[in-house]
Amino acid sequence: MKHTILGAGGSIGNALTHKLLEQGEQVRLVSRSKYSVEGAESVRGDLTSYSDTLEGVRDSDIVYLCAGLPYDLKIWKRDWSKIIVNTINACIEVKAKLIFFDNVYMYGKVEGLMTESTPYNPVSKKGEVRAEIARLLEDEMKKDDIDVIIARAADLYGPYGTPQTSVPYMMVFDNLMKGKRAQWMADINQPHSYTYIPDCANGLYLLAKSSDAWNQIWHLPTHSPAIDGKTFIGLAAKEIGVNAKYSILTKSFMRFGKLFSKIASEAYEMLYQNEFPYHFDSTKFNNHFNYTPANYEEGIKSTIEFIKNKTD
Repeated sequence: MKHTILGAGGSIGNALTHKLLEQGEQVRLVSRSKYSVEGAESVRGDLTSYSDTLEGVRDSDIVYLCAGLPYDLKIWKRDWSKIIVNTINACIEVKAKLIFFDNVYMYGKVEGLMTESTPYNPVSKKGEVRAEIARLLEDEMKKDDIDVIIARAADLYGPYGTPQTSVPYMMVFDNLMKGKRAQWMADINQPHSYTYIPDCANGLYLLAKSSDAWNQIWHLPTHSPAIDGKTFIGLAAKEIGVNAKYSILTKSFMRFGKLFSKIASEAYEMLYQNEFPYHFDSTKFNNHFNYTPANYEEGIKSTIEFIKNKTD
């Protein structure tokens, strides 16, 4: 069985690659800039091109779409739907099953738990894009062309994370390990779920190998209850061996910052996720696969060990 990862160079693609290779699977990696891992086939491809996408998935049995686009609304509007349609049509042509790795932007501000049945009510432009592409995939689930899974995760942390793909990596781990203050956006006392990257990789593989998981939405395994910012920073500081010092990037600071920073401008509309409780529920997955996600203490410990080993 051949497993192909589209968008292989990011945190999830990297973690999934290592998981698949550990399991002895045949793996192909497709990315815009050629990304290679020993033991896996590597090809270059632009997912906005149908011919590139088709060549990338040819002879595949399972296709994982793990691509990430620059955090830029104009690019998201221009490219996401095109990538989804290209991937769907290419998978239909080669008769491959498709798993899409997704986030939770389409849910908007949710009171209570985010579950697989939470309605789409985006309160951001990026959330509107994610809702649009999710509906394209859900429409495909109702047909007999191919089997599809939407696998969603909360904000990410863990081994294989980078400052570009993990806010805790950029604002907490990286700063504390450099002797700086950790940073937190909006309200440090609000509970916020984080999905551990190796749990994502394990979850994607379990879904791919399951006979009864297809044509459904799944929340990937995530520890519950959610954790507040002070506790998260405290665990990280303890593991690193530094004081748990931090600064808050308030909403007013972010509003001012977006006048001068493209990153702050793009992040501002998503600030609601840090202003209000953010509870991501993976009970469906945990029960179905009898899976226990890593708790935050375990996850933070292994994340810091990974970063230290990478920088040694």
